[in-house]
Amino acid sequence: MSFLPQIIFAIALVIGIGYFANNVRKLWRNIKLGRDVDVSDDKPQRWRNMARIALGQSKMVKRPIAGFLHIIVYVGFVVINIEVLEIIIDGLTGEHRIFSGAGQIYDILIGSFELLAFGVLVSVIIFLIRRNIIKLKRFMAREMTGWPKNDANIILYFEVVLMCLFLIMNGADLQLQLNGAEGYHTAGSFPISQWLLPLFDGLSNATLIIIERTAWWLHILGIIIFLNYLYFSKHLHILLAFPNTYYGKLNLKGQFDNLEAVTNEVKMMMDPNVDPFAAAPEGEDDAVPAKFGASDVQDLSWVNLLNAYTCTECGRCTSECPANMTGKKLSPRKIMMDTRDRLEEVGKNIDANKGEFKDDGKQLLGDYILKEELWACTSCNACVEACPVSIDPLNIIMQMRQYLVMEQSAAPMELNNMMGNIENNGAPWPYNQMDRLNWKNE
Repeated sequence: MSFLPQIIFAIALVIGIGYFANNVRKLWRNIKLGRDVDVSDDKPQRWRNMARIALGQSKMVKRPIAGFLHIIVYVGFVVINIEVLEIIIDGLTGEHRIFSGAGQIYDILIGSFELLAFGVLVSVIIFLIRRNIIKLKRFMAREMTGWPKNDANIILYFEVVLMCLFLIMNGADLQLQLNGAEGYHTAGSFPISQWLLPLFDGLSNATLIIIERTAWWLHILGIIIFLNYLYFSKHLHILLAFPNTYYGKLNLKGQFDNLEAVTNEVKMMMDPNVDPFAAAPEGEDDAVPAKFGASDVQDLSWVNLLNAYTCTECGRCTSECPANMTGKKLSPRKIMMDTRDRLEEVGKNIDANKGEFKDDGKQLLGDYILKEELWACTSCNACVEACPVSIDPLNIIMQMRQYLVMEQSAAPMELNNMMGNIENNGAPWPYNQMDRLNWKNE
């Protein structure tokens, strides 16, 4: 029976890691539903981008208050999880503070963990106030109701509970050390939890052990639950920000990708040596895509789908969008959230049909993203520049516009008129080429 706690802990750990691994498998499967795209260029620059943006949080600090608080939470999340390693080893071996033999180094580590835990606690409370009391405008958009709003609050409440459990566990542990309780040898520095000692004053060692063990179990089980909750939450960016910044766009933000098939056709039309009536060379027809642009998530690239899962829903993109500022329906954040929601719907369809997608009569265009949203975009790249994790909503918007124009001929009247004028007159204006300079005679 003395091994029962270790057995229970091992079972909980295996279940938690197994469920997480299954979610990662589904996540990867869903992302790979997208078209293949070559992102093997300039690997040194990609590594630099990942180090600077994901690890260094360089774009977060463009908004100093939110950036500073986020860095505290981010560093706290990374560093405090070193302590999780000790908890896991203790849980599997039945030891208590197995790394305490490191002496002064251990004191510094535990002290740092506590200071960071307190910093995370304060930062998260400020985030809750900003969202629910101050109600910052970018958190109050139409796409931030229901689950997105609840999700943001749930994760913040979760972090408050985890940090409180960590400090309570340490405070009870410190009191047991001071009491000379068996198995609780002097170890660690407790700059924050020492202020909780008055709460434990006068309690018996048996009661303190119950408090310490309860906080210990709830803390580690909470971390396992938190890990598995990530798949269902916008906080997937904790894991995906690194690959997303690595595979982020490297070319100039104002540069758009040309469709190879269209480029080849234009080159052929401009080449006087090409017979316009000749059959296409063997294999050249393969370069023509089955569909121009994108109407559903399977038409987008896997990088677009990775972007969708990485979206933090912070709203920086939408708050910088000039179309949104002027009251248009377009919200770059909503574009990414809609793409992720549709991708999840497709993934569930595949799960329900034993690995095969069956047409559900829906698609991203129309059922999630409206034409009005797409045509409101000015293609200014403000959203791309603002995103702290290198997401590119504009790329999705442009692919869906291509579908509307090239597959459905559904461009707005003004754009159709312009393209007709270019085709007929060689310019966007409705004047014959011979009349183009008549203005100088007036």
